[in-house]
Amino acid sequence: MRYFSFLLALVLLTSATLNADIIMGIVPQQSPLKLQKVWQPIASYLSEKTGEKVIFKTEMSISKFENVLYNGRYDFAYMNPYHYVVAHKKQGYLAKLRATKDIKGILVMHKDGTIKTLDDKQARYLFPSPNAFAATLLTKYELIENFKVDPKVLKKARYVNSHDSVYKAVSRGIGDIGGGIERTLNNLSDMQSKENLIIVHTTKAYPSHPFAFKPSLDKQVVQKIIEALLQMPESLQKSLSIKGLKKVDNSEYRSVKNLAIKLQIMPR
Repeated sequence: MRYFSFLLALVLLTSATLNADIIMGIVPQQSPLKLQKVWQPIASYLSEKTGEKVIFKTEMSISKFENVLYNGRYDFAYMNPYHYVVAHKKQGYLAKLRATKDIKGILVMHKDGTIKTLDDKQARYLFPSPNAFAATLLTKYELIENFKVDPKVLKKARYVNSHDSVYKAVSRGIGDIGGGIERTLNNLSDMQSKENLIIVHTTKAYPSHPFAFKPSLDKQVVQKIIEALLQMPESLQKSLSIKGLKKVDNSEYRSVKNLAIKLQIMPR
C-alpha cells in the first residue's frame, strides 16, 4: 500500500511539473495596463499553439523587473539588451530570438522649448531608468562621446520609470531633454504630448531586445515556444511594432557587453 501511495504521489508530482505555468516576463517600457493589452493576446496565442500555459507578467517599474529577472523568476523574458547580458551572467539566460530590426535610442526636446542644444549646461535630462538600454545607456553614451556632455551632469538626471513618462514630462516642461526609442514615441497615446516633441538625435544601432530563456526550462518546451513565436500571426507582430523575428545566440550581444564595460557598469 505504501509503495502504491508513493507511485501515485510521484505520478501527481510529475504531472504537476509537466503542466506548470510558464512565466513570460516583459520589460515595462510602458505602463503595465498598456503592456497587458499588447502581450496578453500573445501569451494566449503561445498557450494555444504550444499546449503549455504561458502567463504574461510584468512589473510596475524597470528596476523591479530587473530584480525579478536577475533572481531568475521568469521562465523566459523579453528584455533589453543590457538586461540580457546581466541576466546571462547572473542566471544563465540564453537569447534565442530577436526582432530583425536593430535598436536605436532617441533624444527628444519640446519643439518650442528654451533649450536648443544637447550640451546646454542648463538642460535637465530625463530617462526611463538607469539601465534602460537604448533610451538611457545608448543616449547617455553618445551625449558624452559625441556632444561632450559632462558625465557629472548626467549623474543628476531624473529617472521617471517609463518611456511614456519621459515624453510626457518633456512635453510639459518638467525636463528639457529625454531619452526613448522611436517605437514607444510612435505608440504614445497622448497625442498632445507627441505633437509637442521633436527627435533631435538618433544613436548608433545595436542588437534589439531578445527573448531569452532560463536554462532550466525544458528544451522541448523552449523549442515549441521559439517555433510559435517565429510563426506568430502578422496582427500580433504588428501589435509589437516588429516586422519579423530571427534566431540568435549569445554571441549576438558581445557588442552590448563591450558597451557596458566602457560605461563601467559591468566588469570585464
